[in-house]
Amino acid sequence: MTARRQRILVVDDEDGITGALELILGEGGYEVRTAGSGAEAARRLGEGAPFDLVFTDLRLPDATGIELLDRIKGDAPDTQVILMTAHGSLDVTIEAIKHGAYYYIEKPFTPEHVLMLASRALQFGEITRENRSLKRVLSPGDGESFGITGRSPRMLQITEVIRTAAPSDASVLIEGESGTGKELIAAAFHAQSRRASGPYIRINCAALPSELIESELFGYRKGAFTGADRDKRGLIEASSGGTLLLDEIAEMPAHLQTKLLRVLQDRRVRRLGDEQEVAVDFRLLCSTNRDTAQMIQDGTLRKDLFFRVSTIRVKVPSLRERHDDVTLLAERFLRAYADKYQKRIRAVSPAALSMLARYDWPGNVRELESVIEHAVLFAREEELRPEDLPEHLHASTAAHTACVIPPYMTMEEIEREAIAQTLERTGGNVKKTAEILDYHRPTLYRKLKKFGLMADAADEEAGETPAE
Repeated sequence: MTARRQRILVVDDEDGITGALELILGEGGYEVRTAGSGAEAARRLGEGAPFDLVFTDLRLPDATGIELLDRIKGDAPDTQVILMTAHGSLDVTIEAIKHGAYYYIEKPFTPEHVLMLASRALQFGEITRENRSLKRVLSPGDGESFGITGRSPRMLQITEVIRTAAPSDASVLIEGESGTGKELIAAAFHAQSRRASGPYIRINCAALPSELIESELFGYRKGAFTGADRDKRGLIEASSGGTLLLDEIAEMPAHLQTKLLRVLQDRRVRRLGDEQEVAVDFRLLCSTNRDTAQMIQDGTLRKDLFFRVSTIRVKVPSLRERHDDVTLLAERFLRAYADKYQKRIRAVSPAALSMLARYDWPGNVRELESVIEHAVLFAREEELRPEDLPEHLHASTAAHTACVIPPYMTMEEIEREAIAQTLERTGGNVKKTAEILDYHRPTLYRKLKKFGLMADAADEEAGETPAE
Protein backbone atom coordinates (compact mmCIF):
# COMPACT_ATOMS: atom_id res chain seq x y z
CA MET A 1 0.00 0.00 0.00
CA THR A 2 1.42 3.43 -1.02
CA ALA A 3 2.00 5.81 1.89
CA ARG A 4 -0.07 9.00 1.87
CA ARG A 5 1.83 12.08 0.70
CA GLN A 6 1.94 14.73 3.39
CA ARG A 7 -0.16 17.78 2.53
CA ILE A 8 1.15 21.34 2.82
CA LEU A 9 -0.77 24.60 2.33
CA VAL A 10 1.11 27.79 1.42
CA VAL A 11 -0.71 31.09 2.12
CA ASP A 12 0.71 34.37 0.77
CA ASP A 13 -0.63 37.22 -1.38
CA GLU A 14 2.60 37.32 -3.43
CA ASP A 15 2.48 34.90 -6.35
CA GLY A 16 6.26 34.73 -6.41
CA ILE A 17 6.34 33.36 -2.85
CA THR A 18 3.56 30.79 -3.31
CA GLY A 19 5.04 29.70 -6.66
CA ALA A 20 8.54 29.28 -5.25
CA LEU A 21 7.38 27.32 -2.21
CA GLU A 22 5.09 25.16 -4.34
CA LEU A 23 8.07 24.25 -6.51
CA ILE A 24 10.51 23.68 -3.61
CA LEU A 25 8.09 21.61 -1.49
CA GLY A 26 6.69 19.74 -4.50
CA GLU A 27 10.18 18.61 -5.46
CA GLY A 28 10.58 17.52 -1.84
CA GLY A 29 7.81 14.96 -2.35
CA TYR A 30 4.96 16.84 -0.67
CA GLU A 31 1.45 17.51 -1.96
CA VAL A 32 1.20 21.31 -2.06
CA ARG A 33 -1.77 23.67 -2.32
CA THR A 34 -1.68 27.48 -2.31
CA ALA A 35 -3.94 30.35 -1.26
CA GLY A 36 -3.63 34.13 -1.69
CA SER A 37 -5.75 35.29 1.24
CA GLY A 38 -7.17 34.26 4.61
CA ALA A 39 -10.58 33.58 3.07
CA GLU A 40 -9.12 31.38 0.32
CA ALA A 41 -7.01 29.57 2.91
CA ALA A 42 -10.15 28.90 4.98
CA ARG A 43 -11.79 27.33 1.90
CA ARG A 44 -8.72 25.21 1.22
CA LEU A 45 -8.59 24.05 4.84
CA GLY A 46 -12.16 22.82 4.56
CA GLU A 47 -11.45 20.73 1.45
CA GLY A 48 -10.58 17.04 1.81
CA ALA A 49 -8.19 15.64 4.40
CA PRO A 50 -6.57 18.01 6.93
CA PHE A 51 -3.27 19.60 5.97
CA ASP A 52 -0.22 18.36 7.84
CA LEU A 53 1.57 21.71 7.61
CA VAL A 54 0.73 25.31 6.73
CA PHE A 55 3.18 28.04 5.70
CA THR A 56 1.42 31.40 6.08
CA ASP A 57 2.53 34.98 5.66
CA LEU A 58 2.24 37.13 8.78
CA ARG A 59 0.41 39.83 6.79
CA LEU A 60 -2.47 38.84 4.52
CA PRO A 61 -4.91 41.14 2.67
CA ASP A 62 -7.87 40.18 4.86
CA ALA A 63 -6.31 38.71 8.01
CA THR A 64 -3.10 38.28 9.97
CA GLY A 65 -1.07 35.11 10.08
CA ILE A 66 -1.76 34.92 13.84
CA GLU A 67 -5.53 35.00 13.22
CA LEU A 68 -5.23 32.23 10.62
CA LEU A 69 -3.00 30.29 13.01
CA ASP A 70 -5.66 30.52 15.73
CA ARG A 71 -8.31 29.26 13.32
CA ILE A 72 -6.16 26.35 12.17
CA LYS A 73 -5.32 25.27 15.72
CA GLY A 74 -8.96 25.54 16.72
CA ASP A 75 -10.16 23.31 13.87
CA ALA A 76 -7.18 20.97 13.45
CA PRO A 77 -4.79 21.03 16.44
CA ASP A 78 -2.46 18.48 14.80
CA THR A 79 -1.73 20.74 11.82
CA GLN A 80 1.66 22.41 12.24
CA VAL A 81 2.05 26.06 11.26
CA ILE A 82 5.13 28.03 10.19
CA LEU A 83 4.75 31.82 9.91
CA MET A 84 6.59 33.75 7.17
CA THR A 85 7.63 37.38 7.66
CA ALA A 86 9.93 39.94 6.12
CA HIS A 87 10.23 41.70 9.46
CA GLY A 88 11.47 39.04 11.88
CA SER A 89 11.92 39.90 15.53
CA LEU A 90 11.98 38.20 18.92
CA ASP A 91 8.51 39.61 19.67
CA VAL A 92 7.14 37.98 16.52
CA THR A 93 8.68 34.65 17.46
CA ILE A 94 7.29 34.73 21.00
CA GLU A 95 3.82 35.75 19.84
CA ALA A 96 3.74 33.02 17.18
CA ILE A 97 4.83 30.28 19.56
CA LYS A 98 2.35 31.46 22.19
CA HIS A 99 -0.42 30.85 19.65
CA GLY A 100 0.86 27.36 18.80
CA ALA A 101 3.12 27.94 15.79
CA TYR A 102 5.90 25.43 15.25
CA TYR A 103 8.33 28.18 14.19
CA TYR A 104 8.70 31.15 11.84
CA ILE A 105 10.87 31.83 8.81
CA GLU A 106 12.21 35.14 7.55
CA LYS A 107 12.06 36.23 3.91
CA PRO A 108 14.07 35.79 1.79
CA PHE A 109 14.75 32.12 2.48
CA THR A 110 16.73 29.35 0.85
CA PRO A 111 15.25 26.08 -0.45
CA GLU A 112 17.40 24.14 2.02
CA HIS A 113 16.03 26.15 4.97
CA VAL A 114 12.44 25.65 3.83
CA LEU A 115 12.82 21.89 3.39
CA MET A 116 14.63 21.52 6.72
CA LEU A 117 11.91 23.41 8.62
CA ALA A 118 9.13 21.52 6.84
CA SER A 119 10.73 18.17 7.66
CA ARG A 120 11.17 19.03 11.33
CA ALA A 121 7.64 20.45 11.70
CA LEU A 122 6.07 17.38 10.08
CA GLN A 123 8.20 15.06 12.21
CA PHE A 124 7.08 16.92 15.34
CA GLY A 125 3.45 16.50 14.29
CA GLU A 126 3.91 12.76 13.78
CA ILE A 127 5.56 12.34 17.19
CA THR A 128 2.73 14.29 18.85
CA ARG A 129 0.08 12.06 17.25
CA GLU A 130 2.00 8.88 18.11
CA ASN A 131 2.35 9.94 21.75
CA ARG A 132 -1.36 10.60 22.01
CA SER A 133 -2.14 7.18 20.51
CA LEU A 134 0.22 5.49 22.95
CA LYS A 135 -1.47 7.20 25.89
CA ARG A 136 -4.79 5.69 24.85
CA VAL A 137 -3.41 2.17 25.15
CA LEU A 138 -1.17 2.58 28.20
CA SER A 139 -0.89 -0.59 30.25
CA PRO A 140 -1.04 -0.43 34.08
CA GLY A 141 2.73 -0.63 34.41
CA ASP A 142 3.18 2.39 32.16
CA GLY A 143 1.86 4.77 34.80
CA GLU A 144 -1.76 5.18 33.79
CA SER A 145 -4.70 2.82 33.97
CA PHE A 146 -8.45 3.55 33.91
CA GLY A 147 -7.46 7.23 33.72
CA ILE A 148 -5.64 6.93 37.07
CA THR A 149 -2.02 8.11 36.98
CA GLY A 150 0.55 6.50 39.26
CA ARG A 151 3.46 4.07 39.47
CA SER A 152 3.65 3.94 43.26
CA PRO A 153 2.89 0.50 44.77
CA ARG A 154 -0.28 1.72 46.49
CA MET A 155 -1.72 3.20 43.29
CA LEU A 156 -0.86 0.05 41.33
CA GLN A 157 -2.64 -1.94 44.02
CA ILE A 158 -5.74 0.24 43.63
CA THR A 159 -5.83 -0.30 39.87
CA GLU A 160 -5.58 -4.05 40.46
CA VAL A 161 -8.51 -3.87 42.91
CA ILE A 162 -10.55 -2.03 40.28
CA ARG A 163 -9.64 -4.61 37.65
CA THR A 164 -10.66 -7.48 39.92
CA ALA A 165 -13.71 -6.09 41.71
CA ALA A 166 -15.34 -3.71 39.23
CA PRO A 167 -17.27 -6.45 37.37
CA SER A 168 -19.01 -7.47 40.62
CA ASP A 169 -21.89 -5.68 42.35
CA ALA A 170 -20.08 -5.47 45.70
CA SER A 171 -20.39 -2.14 47.51
CA VAL A 172 -17.23 -0.03 47.60
CA LEU A 173 -16.07 2.51 50.20
CA ILE A 174 -13.36 4.87 48.98
CA GLU A 175 -11.47 6.67 51.76
CA GLY A 176 -8.95 9.45 51.39
CA GLU A 177 -8.17 13.11 51.95
CA SER A 178 -9.83 15.80 49.85
CA GLY A 179 -8.22 16.17 46.45
CA THR A 180 -6.73 12.66 46.25
CA GLY A 181 -8.92 11.56 43.33
CA LYS A 182 -11.67 9.55 45.02
CA GLU A 183 -14.25 10.50 42.38
CA LEU A 184 -11.89 9.41 39.60
CA ILE A 185 -11.54 5.99 41.23
CA ALA A 186 -15.31 5.74 41.66
CA ALA A 187 -15.79 6.57 37.99
CA ALA A 188 -13.29 3.84 37.08
CA PHE A 189 -15.27 1.28 39.10
CA HIS A 190 -18.40 2.21 37.15
CA ALA A 191 -16.69 2.34 33.75
CA GLN A 192 -15.16 -1.15 34.21
CA SER A 193 -18.36 -2.72 35.54
CA ARG A 194 -21.09 -4.60 33.72
CA ARG A 195 -23.27 -1.56 34.49
CA ALA A 196 -21.08 0.82 32.47
CA SER A 197 -23.86 1.45 29.93
CA GLY A 198 -26.30 2.30 32.73
CA PRO A 199 -26.67 5.59 34.62
CA TYR A 200 -23.93 6.91 36.87
CA ILE A 201 -25.54 9.10 39.54
CA ARG A 202 -23.58 11.16 42.08
CA ILE A 203 -24.71 13.12 45.12
CA ASN A 204 -22.57 15.02 47.60
CA CYS A 205 -24.09 14.46 51.04
CA ALA A 206 -22.06 17.32 52.52
CA ALA A 207 -23.33 19.88 50.04
CA LEU A 208 -27.06 19.54 50.75
CA PRO A 209 -29.20 20.13 53.87
CA SER A 210 -30.52 16.90 55.42
CA GLU A 211 -34.11 17.50 54.24
CA LEU A 212 -32.92 17.94 50.66
CA ILE A 213 -30.74 14.82 50.81
CA GLU A 214 -33.81 12.77 51.77
CA SER A 215 -36.00 14.09 48.95
CA GLU A 216 -33.13 13.85 46.43
CA LEU A 217 -32.30 10.26 47.36
CA PHE A 218 -35.75 8.80 47.92
CA GLY A 219 -37.98 11.05 45.82
CA TYR A 220 -41.50 12.09 46.79
CA ARG A 221 -45.16 12.03 45.82
CA LYS A 222 -47.07 15.16 44.96
CA GLY A 223 -48.33 16.79 48.18
CA ALA A 224 -45.89 14.93 50.45
CA PHE A 225 -44.73 18.29 51.86
CA THR A 226 -45.08 22.00 51.16
CA GLY A 227 -43.75 22.72 47.70
CA ALA A 228 -44.08 19.12 46.44
CA ASP A 229 -46.28 20.08 43.48
CA ARG A 230 -45.45 16.99 41.40
CA ASP A 231 -44.16 13.45 41.68
CA LYS A 232 -40.36 13.21 41.72
CA ARG A 233 -38.24 10.13 41.26
CA GLY A 234 -35.30 9.93 43.70
CA LEU A 235 -31.69 9.34 42.73
CA ILE A 236 -31.74 5.80 44.12
CA GLU A 237 -34.57 4.97 41.76
CA ALA A 238 -32.91 6.86 38.90
CA SER A 239 -29.71 4.85 39.31
CA SER A 240 -31.46 1.52 38.80
CA GLY A 241 -29.48 -0.50 36.28
CA GLY A 242 -26.37 1.58 36.99
CA THR A 243 -24.24 2.98 39.80
CA LEU A 244 -24.94 5.41 42.65
CA LEU A 245 -22.06 7.32 44.26
CA LEU A 246 -22.70 8.83 47.69
CA ASP A 247 -19.88 11.32 48.14
CA GLU A 248 -19.06 12.12 51.80
CA ILE A 249 -21.52 9.54 53.11
CA ALA A 250 -20.40 10.27 56.68
CA GLU A 251 -22.25 13.60 56.45
CA MET A 252 -25.59 11.83 56.01
CA PRO A 253 -27.93 12.30 59.02
CA ALA A 254 -28.46 9.24 61.25
CA HIS A 255 -32.14 8.72 60.37
CA LEU A 256 -31.28 8.67 56.65
CA GLN A 257 -28.50 6.15 57.30
CA THR A 258 -31.21 3.86 58.73
CA LYS A 259 -33.42 4.34 55.65
CA LEU A 260 -30.49 3.72 53.30
CA LEU A 261 -29.56 0.54 55.19
CA ARG A 262 -33.09 -0.76 54.69
CA VAL A 263 -32.95 -0.04 50.96
CA LEU A 264 -29.64 -1.90 50.68
CA GLN A 265 -31.08 -4.90 52.53
CA ASP A 266 -34.45 -5.08 50.72
CA ARG A 267 -33.46 -3.55 47.36
CA ARG A 268 -36.72 -1.60 47.45
CA VAL A 269 -37.30 2.13 47.91
CA ARG A 270 -40.36 4.11 48.97
CA ARG A 271 -40.84 7.73 47.95
CA LEU A 272 -41.77 10.29 50.59
CA GLY A 273 -45.56 10.38 50.97
CA ASP A 274 -46.06 7.12 49.07
CA GLU A 275 -47.41 3.80 50.31
CA GLN A 276 -45.95 1.72 47.51
CA GLU A 277 -42.37 0.47 47.26
CA VAL A 278 -40.40 0.24 44.03
CA ALA A 279 -37.78 -2.44 43.32
CA VAL A 280 -34.34 -1.01 42.57
CA ASP A 281 -31.22 -2.61 41.14
CA PHE A 282 -28.12 -0.47 41.58
CA ARG A 283 -24.49 -0.73 42.61
CA LEU A 284 -23.48 1.52 45.54
CA LEU A 285 -20.18 3.37 45.77
CA CYS A 286 -19.41 5.64 48.76
CA SER A 287 -16.57 7.99 49.57
CA THR A 288 -15.41 9.91 52.62
CA ASN A 289 -12.49 12.10 53.65
CA ARG A 290 -13.02 11.36 57.34
CA ASP A 291 -11.74 8.65 59.69
CA THR A 292 -14.48 5.98 59.60
CA ALA A 293 -13.27 4.21 62.76
CA GLN A 294 -13.48 7.47 64.70
CA MET A 295 -16.92 8.25 63.25
CA ILE A 296 -18.24 4.84 64.31
CA GLN A 297 -16.85 5.41 67.78
CA ASP A 298 -18.45 8.88 67.90
CA GLY A 299 -21.78 7.50 66.69
CA THR A 300 -21.92 9.67 63.55
CA LEU A 301 -21.66 6.62 61.28
CA ARG A 302 -23.77 3.53 61.93
CA LYS A 303 -21.62 0.41 62.29
CA ASP A 304 -24.12 -1.79 60.45
CA LEU A 305 -24.25 0.66 57.53
CA PHE A 306 -20.46 0.83 57.45
CA PHE A 307 -20.22 -2.94 57.09
CA ARG A 308 -22.88 -2.90 54.37
CA VAL A 309 -21.20 -0.22 52.23
CA SER A 310 -17.59 -1.36 52.70
CA THR A 311 -17.53 -4.85 51.20
CA ILE A 312 -14.53 -3.47 49.32
CA ARG A 313 -12.46 -0.72 50.95
CA VAL A 314 -10.10 1.42 48.93
CA LYS A 315 -7.78 3.73 50.85
CA VAL A 316 -6.38 6.40 48.53
CA PRO A 317 -2.94 7.67 49.63
CA SER A 318 -2.26 11.38 49.93
CA LEU A 319 0.15 12.88 47.42
CA ARG A 320 2.84 13.29 50.09
CA GLU A 321 2.67 9.49 50.52
CA ARG A 322 3.28 8.91 46.81
CA HIS A 323 5.97 11.44 45.92
CA ASP A 324 7.15 9.15 43.13
CA ASP A 325 3.94 10.00 41.26
CA VAL A 326 4.40 13.78 41.42
CA THR A 327 6.48 13.78 38.23
CA LEU A 328 3.97 11.64 36.31
CA LEU A 329 1.04 13.78 37.42
CA ALA A 330 2.85 17.04 36.74
CA GLU A 331 3.71 15.92 33.20
CA ARG A 332 0.13 14.77 32.60
CA PHE A 333 -1.29 18.14 33.72
CA LEU A 334 1.40 19.96 31.75
CA ARG A 335 0.31 18.25 28.52
CA ALA A 336 -3.35 18.97 29.22
CA TYR A 337 -2.95 22.66 30.00
CA ALA A 338 -0.30 23.34 27.36
CA ASP A 339 -2.79 21.98 24.84
CA LYS A 340 -5.69 23.91 26.38
CA TYR A 341 -3.86 27.24 26.36
CA GLN A 342 -2.03 26.58 23.06
CA LYS A 343 1.43 26.91 24.59
CA ARG A 344 4.51 25.09 23.37
CA ILE A 345 5.76 23.80 26.72
CA ARG A 346 7.31 20.37 26.52
CA ALA A 347 8.68 19.55 29.96
CA VAL A 348 9.11 20.46 33.60
CA SER A 349 12.69 21.48 34.36
CA PRO A 350 14.68 19.42 36.90
CA ALA A 351 14.81 22.44 39.23
CA ALA A 352 11.01 22.83 39.12
CA LEU A 353 10.55 19.08 39.65
CA SER A 354 12.80 19.30 42.67
CA MET A 355 10.63 22.06 44.12
CA LEU A 356 7.45 20.07 43.42
CA ALA A 357 8.95 17.00 45.07
CA ARG A 358 9.89 18.92 48.25
CA TYR A 359 6.39 20.33 48.76
CA ASP A 360 3.93 18.56 51.11
CA TRP A 361 0.79 19.01 48.95
CA PRO A 362 -1.92 19.55 51.59
CA GLY A 363 -4.42 19.89 48.75
CA ASN A 364 -3.15 16.69 47.11
CA VAL A 365 -3.62 16.02 43.38
CA ARG A 366 -6.18 18.80 43.02
CA GLU A 367 -3.63 21.33 44.31
CA LEU A 368 -0.90 19.97 42.02
CA GLU A 369 -3.20 20.38 39.03
CA SER A 370 -3.91 23.98 40.02
CA VAL A 371 -0.19 24.70 40.46
CA ILE A 372 0.67 23.31 37.01
CA GLU A 373 -2.14 25.26 35.35
CA HIS A 374 -0.79 28.44 37.00
CA ALA A 375 2.75 27.63 35.84
CA VAL A 376 1.67 26.94 32.25
CA LEU A 377 -0.14 30.27 32.09
CA PHE A 378 2.91 32.23 33.26
CA ALA A 379 5.68 30.19 31.61
CA ARG A 380 7.78 31.96 28.98
CA GLU A 381 10.12 29.14 28.04
CA GLU A 382 9.64 25.68 26.50
CA GLU A 383 9.90 24.10 29.96
CA LEU A 384 8.41 25.03 33.32
CA ARG A 385 10.91 26.63 35.65
CA PRO A 386 10.81 27.38 39.41
CA GLU A 387 9.97 31.03 38.76
CA ASP A 388 6.77 29.92 36.97
CA LEU A 389 5.47 28.17 40.10
CA PRO A 390 3.19 29.99 42.59
CA GLU A 391 4.82 31.97 45.39
CA HIS A 392 3.54 29.74 48.20
CA LEU A 393 5.61 26.82 46.85
CA HIS A 394 8.78 28.89 47.07
CA ALA A 395 8.02 29.89 50.65
CA SER A 396 7.18 26.33 51.69
CA THR A 397 10.07 24.52 50.03
CA ALA A 398 12.55 27.11 51.31
CA ALA A 399 11.74 25.91 54.83
CA HIS A 400 12.65 22.30 54.01
CA THR A 401 16.13 21.12 54.86
CA ALA A 402 15.75 17.50 53.75
CA CYS A 403 16.93 16.59 50.28
CA VAL A 404 14.24 14.90 48.19
CA ILE A 405 15.37 13.56 44.82
CA PRO A 406 12.70 13.51 42.12
CA PRO A 407 12.39 10.16 40.35
CA TYR A 408 14.17 9.42 37.06
CA MET A 409 16.82 12.16 37.50
CA THR A 410 20.34 11.35 36.34
CA MET A 411 23.34 11.83 38.62
CA GLU A 412 24.34 14.86 36.56
CA GLU A 413 20.88 16.40 37.04
CA ILE A 414 21.03 15.68 40.77
CA GLU A 415 24.44 17.33 41.01
CA ARG A 416 23.22 20.39 39.11
CA GLU A 417 20.21 20.68 41.41
CA ALA A 418 22.37 20.38 44.54
CA ILE A 419 24.67 23.16 43.30
CA ALA A 420 21.73 25.36 42.26
CA GLN A 421 19.98 25.01 45.62
CA THR A 422 23.15 25.63 47.63
CA LEU A 423 24.02 28.64 45.49
CA GLU A 424 20.53 29.99 46.09
CA ARG A 425 20.77 29.48 49.88
CA THR A 426 24.13 31.27 50.03
CA GLY A 427 22.83 34.21 48.01
CA GLY A 428 25.19 33.44 45.13
CA ASN A 429 28.31 33.26 47.30
CA VAL A 430 30.59 30.90 45.39
CA LYS A 431 33.13 30.52 48.20
CA LYS A 432 30.48 29.43 50.73
CA THR A 433 28.86 27.14 48.16
CA ALA A 434 32.19 25.43 47.48
CA GLU A 435 32.79 24.97 51.21
CA ILE A 436 29.34 23.49 51.84
CA LEU A 437 29.60 21.06 48.92
CA ASP A 438 33.29 20.30 49.61
CA TYR A 439 34.41 21.33 46.11
CA HIS A 440 37.67 23.06 45.23
CA ARG A 441 36.67 26.45 43.87
CA PRO A 442 38.15 25.87 40.38
CA THR A 443 36.14 22.63 40.23
CA LEU A 444 32.96 24.45 41.22
CA TYR A 445 33.56 27.17 38.62
CA ARG A 446 33.91 24.53 35.90
CA LYS A 447 30.66 22.92 37.01
CA LEU A 448 28.89 26.30 37.14
CA LYS A 449 29.95 26.89 33.56
CA LYS A 450 29.02 23.36 32.51
CA PHE A 451 25.53 23.57 34.03
CA GLY A 452 24.91 27.13 32.85
CA LEU A 453 24.45 28.39 36.41
CA MET A 454 26.84 31.35 36.10
CA ALA A 455 27.61 33.09 32.83
CA ASP A 456 30.91 34.59 34.02
CA ALA A 457 32.17 31.44 35.77
CA ALA A 458 35.00 30.99 33.26
CA ASP A 459 36.31 34.51 33.90
CA GLU A 460 36.26 34.03 37.65
CA GLU A 461 38.02 30.68 37.34
CA ALA A 462 40.71 32.35 35.28
CA GLY A 463 41.69 34.53 38.19
CA GLU A 464 39.09 37.18 38.90
CA THR A 465 37.97 37.46 42.51
CA PRO A 466 34.25 36.71 42.85
CA ALA A 467 32.05 39.05 44.83
CA GLU A 468 31.67 37.53 48.28
